[in-house]
Amino acid sequence: MPRPRKWRRVCALPDSNRFGPLGRPVDADDAVVMTVDEYETIRLIDLEGFTQEECAQQMKISRTTVQGIYSEARKKLAEALIHGKVLSIEGGEFLLCDGQGRGCGRGCRRHGRGRG
Repeated sequence: MPRPRKWRRVCALPDSNRFGPLGRPVDADDAVVMTVDEYETIRLIDLEGFTQEECAQQMKISRTTVQGIYSEARKKLAEALIHGKVLSIEGGEFLLCDGQGRGCGRGCRRHGRGRG
């Protein structure tokens, strides 16, 4: 029996969850779907400057899991940018933090912003 997946800790859903070329109709067959946990690894590592180890601690998962999620997220970003596809952020196996700083680290978007 396979081991159950760990829920990944995410501080907030993205403010915008759809990106793409201007003036192009949205075609579901031509879209790239990034999960919320993939988005969170991109946010923490590329925007907040976390190491993969720090990202893993923040998300409450292993560093090797972060490495795999991050690699997949970057491939999806590249596909959307290079091929002019719509990028949609949705789904995944994650838990949102409560925005109160309990269990959140320095990269939490919700803590102190009144979005809780």
